[in-house]
Amino acid sequence: MHKTGTRQQWLDARLQLLAAEKELTHRSDAVAQQRQQLPWVRIDKEYRFDTPQGSVTLADLFKGRSQLLIYHFMYGPDFKAGCPSCSSIADGFNGIVVHLENHDVAFSAVSRAPIDKLMAFRERMGWSFDWASSFTSDFNSDFNVWFSEEQQREGGIEYNYRREPPANNTQQNTLEWRGDSDTPVGLMAGMTGTDIATFTRDRPGVSAFVMENGEIYHTYSGYARGVDGLWGMYQWLDRAPKGRNEQGVWWRHHDRYDQA
Repeated sequence: MHKTGTRQQWLDARLQLLAAEKELTHRSDAVAQQRQQLPWVRIDKEYRFDTPQGSVTLADLFKGRSQLLIYHFMYGPDFKAGCPSCSSIADGFNGIVVHLENHDVAFSAVSRAPIDKLMAFRERMGWSFDWASSFTSDFNSDFNVWFSEEQQREGGIEYNYRREPPANNTQQNTLEWRGDSDTPVGLMAGMTGTDIATFTRDRPGVSAFVMENGEIYHTYSGYARGVDGLWGMYQWLDRAPKGRNEQGVWWRHHDRYDQA
């Protein structure tokens, strides 16, 4: 049973929380400024992507704007469906993109699966945001969101700025990318129709780019819990009476809850 109290007791406690929330907001503003002060790194490699309009370059994804945000969506060529976590995050994209694009910021999701597979899943989910396939390029590998079977086996994965132990290492890493089929990562792999090893060679993330004087620069990338702030449902749950209140993976593709 949660503690109860009078309205005055609630107000006293709420004012204490308000001070903490304001402190968090100011700290978040400072971190955002630090993020924007990172040095820019020029992109010298020519990346191409498949889209419904045909083959395009990284510059084309800007669509005439000076900034580009890319969500690295976990959907590998062998997946039968997109990652359920990425899908839950992507459920919030449709309403946001129009505002970004009218504020000089282009947006696109990027995945390794072939474009026909991406478009079929997009239609199933009722999404309309831009989604490009990096199936024929090194883009996902270069931005540390895809790793080879050899890297996975030999401990060559560097994700979220940390090197992971080999996949056959019994040590459970903090991101729980290894485990049995009934672990969180195993359940998510099952929802994509693949096995854990295949599922975990693709990873989620967000990357930012800017174009200035015809040159493209990489400005930021975030991974793992670094994309948590983009996950709309959690921002709401953090304000619900019982918070996230979760044990393991409870979310599904939004059209699969009735089958859970």
